[in-house]
Amino acid sequence: MIQHLDVDGVPTLLAPTGGPMHAGLTFRVGTADETLGRAGITHLLEHLALAPLGLADYHVNGSTAQVFTTFHTQGSGADIAAFLTAVCGHLSDLPLARLDVEKEILRTEWSSRGAAATDDIPLWRYGARDYGLTSYPEWGLGALTADDLRQWAARWFTRENAVLWIAGGQVPAGLRLALPAGTRQPVPVASSALPRTPAYFVGGSRAVVLDSVVRRRTAASVFAGVLERELYRSLRQDAGLSYTTTTGYEPRGDGYASLRALADALAEKQGAVLGGFVDVLAKLRVGRIDQADLDATIAKREDFLGIAEIDAARLPSYALNVLTGEPNLGVDEYRAELKAVDLAALHEVAGEVMASALLMVPGRLTADWAGFVAAPTHSTSAVYGTTYTSREGSGALRIGDDGVSYLGSDGVLTIRYDECAAMLAWPDGARQLIGSDAIVLHIEPTMFNLHSAALPILDAKVPADRQVAMPARAPEAIPQPKTAGRPPREPHVRSWWEVPVLVVSWVAVVLVGGFFLLFTLGMLTTETEPGDEWLWGAVVVGWLLTVILALPIVLLRRRRR
Repeated sequence: MIQHLDVDGVPTLLAPTGGPMHAGLTFRVGTADETLGRAGITHLLEHLALAPLGLADYHVNGSTAQVFTTFHTQGSGADIAAFLTAVCGHLSDLPLARLDVEKEILRTEWSSRGAAATDDIPLWRYGARDYGLTSYPEWGLGALTADDLRQWAARWFTRENAVLWIAGGQVPAGLRLALPAGTRQPVPVASSALPRTPAYFVGGSRAVVLDSVVRRRTAASVFAGVLERELYRSLRQDAGLSYTTTTGYEPRGDGYASLRALADALAEKQGAVLGGFVDVLAKLRVGRIDQADLDATIAKREDFLGIAEIDAARLPSYALNVLTGEPNLGVDEYRAELKAVDLAALHEVAGEVMASALLMVPGRLTADWAGFVAAPTHSTSAVYGTTYTSREGSGALRIGDDGVSYLGSDGVLTIRYDECAAMLAWPDGARQLIGSDAIVLHIEPTMFNLHSAALPILDAKVPADRQVAMPARAPEAIPQPKTAGRPPREPHVRSWWEVPVLVVSWVAVVLVGGFFLLFTLGMLTTETEPGDEWLWGAVVVGWLLTVILALPIVLLRRRRR
């Protein structure tokens, strides 16, 4: 049974364990609480709190997720007390001497992180804000100051915004959680960058990935297990198309949960995997769900509930529910909800999954044939302002009082200043604006005929806390128009005979052309006598002669150009 206690004003959860004692201090703050222009501040605070501890003789770790930050340790009671007491002390009095070093460590950590198939899902669903920020680098690190960190810690790392959980017999002696007073912070409200769902986008991975948002409930978590079994049977066992077929179910803290599914594919099998994946979704959507899959999934969950240390195993998720205010079920209550899940409940969840579905398809594939609409990659309108042409002849940039637009042959990209999540600024003048809807507009001064006042307008309009200074680029990394670098043409030198030829040609054209112009007008205004039809032939010959006399003028002009 999980006990509810209090340690220095921090809600504390205690459950017995037969294994090594372990504990975690979890705060209700994560990447979703940040902004893109200051992304990385929570992760940096986590590192600063752990940095002075050095290499411990027992397990210690920290992690920053979308809405939670946790400090975890395993060891003796004395070790746990020393670790958590030190972490709280460092959060209250930040070891800022390590600030620059930890920034570099975080940059290295990001650069060495491998790409995952699901990395881009958040930005396509949520945009460049709240839950979508996990798709972006920690661009805010460079500008963060000591005052920024102190203010962030004072707001989020407080005793009212924390939960301590301990798997062990008792609260370790000597444990002190010296955290400042504050308030419990609600989870952020989820945004959306999708005008319509179900939707799809083309990803850079070979995998097919489904992302849905469903109501948080036991039936939805069971559905994730049933979907995984169906994908495994259909795409791996029967068709032999995929090796990895997995699903995940992660509560968001606001009464909803993210439900994901993935199936990998060889390059030449991507179309077949996509088709099989969609077929599985369609089968579940119409209610063709195998009772055996439901029974097997529930049995697996009941096996977990039957382990001897189930209360200790539930502590981390139990603590998260305490922080977000979501209900915590007892083991018997959860077991009863499992038994109540039937095929009709799963059919209902399948409808929620498809209604909110975002599908990532590989390569050049599409999913409109399956009823999915393409997620937007362009804006619906452009701003009013001054238009600057491209130096390559295609596209134009428009800078106005409300925002910036790029007018391209394939559509419009618009970032309004009040919807700009971040603007990356390079010393050479390049600017990259990222809208809250994840639309990206890149401006290279070398590629547009910009007025000298154009870039200062951007810098003045975008708020300072959304501007990110980027390192200088090597000259060869700065793009140049395609015409740049070509050797200049040799100027044309006029030959001695060109002027006389031009003069003679012009005089001849004027005299001959003028004569036959008058002759033609006379023929048109008088009646032709019988036998004088040959005069019209003379008119034709005269005009042909005029054209021939004008040829030197045309040819010499073309030669000069």
